[in-house]
Amino acid sequence: MQYRTEKDSLGEKKVPAAAYYGVQTQRAVENFPVSGRPTHPAVRWAFLQQKKASALAHLDLKALPREIGDAIVAAADEALAGRYDDQFVVEEYQAGAGTSFNMNCNEVLANRAGEILGEPRGTYRKVHPNDHVNKGQSTNDTFPTALHVATLHLHRGVDAALAALERSLLRKGREFAGIPKSGRTHLQDAVPLTLGQEFTAMGRTVAHARRLLDEA
Repeated sequence: MQYRTEKDSLGEKKVPAAAYYGVQTQRAVENFPVSGRPTHPAVRWAFLQQKKASALAHLDLKALPREIGDAIVAAADEALAGRYDDQFVVEEYQAGAGTSFNMNCNEVLANRAGEILGEPRGTYRKVHPNDHVNKGQSTNDTFPTALHVATLHLHRGVDAALAALERSLLRKGREFAGIPKSGRTHLQDAVPLTLGQEFTAMGRTVAHARRLLDEA
């Protein structure tokens, strides 16, 4: 495998030459080898939608040069079509409240947008991950936004799964209605109740969560 060398505030690091991601993504891959599972596809989709929307907003405000903004939007559209799925390599368990995956998205879009404008990957001379793709944003904004959008995107499937869980818990509540047990509060015996009451309470909690999701 061939490599290119990129540099950030921590120094130089080798990145696969063919990769659209960059040095900060490479550091994250090395720092967080926890589960081997990539960030959920719905979160990736939502992040890319958010990056595209940000570029369009900055173009509308004339806060981003036209050729750069158009290139970022084009790169985002290609990524949303699935062309670079294998480039989003930061796994779902990561530190920094999502900073690593935010930078994974920034670097992929910056490198592809730069390529559209005639620049080789890893130079960031025309399109920079922070200055252009992440313009006006912070991980503290992007990750909550993406999670909300992903939740809405997945709502139908999530609601069906929660409905099945609710039914199962309520069914067990009826099945265990006659089984007494001690309630526990901070590991001390509290008011006695039945195992059925406990399962019924869990089922009603899930029902409440479903209503909140619908309202959202």
